[in-house]
Amino acid sequence: MLVRHKTYQRQNLFLTLFVFALILTCMMARLGYLMIYRADYYGVLAKELHERERAIKAERGKILDRNGNLLAGNVSVSTISVIHSQVKEPERVISILSKELEIDEATIRKKVEKVSSREKIKSNVEKEVSDRIRGYRLAGVTVDEDYKRYYEYGSLASKVLGFTGGDNQGIIGLEVSYEKFLKGIDGSILTMTTAGGTEIKNGAEDRIEPVAGWTLTTSLDLNVMKYANQVAYTLLEQKQAKTVEIIIMNPQNGEIYAMVNAPEFDLNHPYELTEGSEGLSQKEKMDKLNNQWRNLAVSDTYEPGSTFKVITTAAALEKGVVKMTDTFSCPGYKIVEDRRIRCHKTTGHGAETFLQGIMNSCNPVFMEVGARVGVSGMFEEINRFGILKKTGIDVPGEAGTIMHKKENVGAVELATMSFGQSFQLSPIRMLTSISQIINGGKSITPHFGVSATNSDGTVMKKFAYNSGEEVITEEKSKEICEALGHVVTEGGGKKAAVEGYMVGAKTGTSQKLPRGNGKYIASCMGFSPVENPQVIALVRIDEPQGLYYGGTIAAPAISSIYTNILPYLLEE
Repeated sequence: MLVRHKTYQRQNLFLTLFVFALILTCMMARLGYLMIYRADYYGVLAKELHERERAIKAERGKILDRNGNLLAGNVSVSTISVIHSQVKEPERVISILSKELEIDEATIRKKVEKVSSREKIKSNVEKEVSDRIRGYRLAGVTVDEDYKRYYEYGSLASKVLGFTGGDNQGIIGLEVSYEKFLKGIDGSILTMTTAGGTEIKNGAEDRIEPVAGWTLTTSLDLNVMKYANQVAYTLLEQKQAKTVEIIIMNPQNGEIYAMVNAPEFDLNHPYELTEGSEGLSQKEKMDKLNNQWRNLAVSDTYEPGSTFKVITTAAALEKGVVKMTDTFSCPGYKIVEDRRIRCHKTTGHGAETFLQGIMNSCNPVFMEVGARVGVSGMFEEINRFGILKKTGIDVPGEAGTIMHKKENVGAVELATMSFGQSFQLSPIRMLTSISQIINGGKSITPHFGVSATNSDGTVMKKFAYNSGEEVITEEKSKEICEALGHVVTEGGGKKAAVEGYMVGAKTGTSQKLPRGNGKYIASCMGFSPVENPQVIALVRIDEPQGLYYGGTIAAPAISSIYTNILPYLLEE
């Protein structure tokens, strides 16, 4: 019995030792696997456990005009943060940061006392302030270099350029359209820390250098923008208008030299309302800001009025339903179904050729021509000219055309469409379609972006745009250019004339809805030279007070702009 018990004990001991040895063998095998095959992985984890990453902000790419003038650049600022584990004098830190950053102590205290690896206190801190904070030598307070966007000319082209947010990311305009080229790649500093999170003095640092964003060269021209801006604000004041928009473009390739939306806003202080914000709720203030930032030349629509007669002319010539020598009669109105639709000259123009009808901007002539083209023909041609499509301009928020459905267009609608009423389109759409008609008949895409260049000056990207599709024959294009030249030399656009230059133009006046409210939009499109257009411009004045005819107030604006810029653009 005793022998049997001892044998049992020895068997248990042997089994225990065997199991222990097996477990030990497995553990050793696992350890060997981790040490040999997973060493790199766990080495990285261990390193990360004792490293703190600090971002190095990349400098945002500049925005230049076509001549290399700086439109948007950067100034050095700082980001102030606290590292909880390193703060030795919390009350002193709270007091100093509150005073220097103009933040209440309660807010600072929450961040200082929060147990975390790093708490950001404030970004975009001016260099003078950050230098003072750095001078206090506060343990646990870090001052990291950053960049803040700076716009050299304040409000100039504000709704085109756009601005950036607190994280230096584009919000509106070109800043957001070209974000991926402008933003750059942030770098970082990896600092060794103790297990408690305290940075080790004189410890080794790993530094990954940031990559600056690419410089965007645009088609904008600083000199042209300044002249256009001056004219827009003069009109805004003299006519007590709601807004004034001016677009100046190369009709041959779609490069935009200037786009003004007066009143503009200060790009360096984009959240300041141009009108007072007293008594407004946060939502009301935000609505006003969104409206303030809105690029009306691109994002809003209007009834073009008689400037659209260029489109009707092109459609009729392409369809072969009219010649410049065809004769018409204007008694001052035209009866269409049960409607008497008046000409702007209520006494009538009498007998006139189609060319004279263009020069006189005679509504009855264009109603007759529109009827000849017909509903199907008109829609076919306006589709050809891109009227119903967005232009594809390289800024966000482009508005689409608001047009009758083809099946709902009767004789009255066709008549009003022929002289530019009862539908709406954006100013950039209007100007682009006319450009395609006068440039020899080739499609273009309006744009600002030309190229993107890296910090070494190497061109990394040349931007390309759809163009070249025939929308009208070259012969018909030249015929229309000549007719619009006569509008300036002999017709209703005489005030758009510029001494020493041949200018073609078409004016427009449209009444805003609802009809009879006494609110109008005056506009004028002008281009030069007539024989080979290189510059085209559109001036739009919304709700001018007093005289409101396009030929009276918008045409002189074209003349004023061209008097200054044509010698510069055409003879450079």
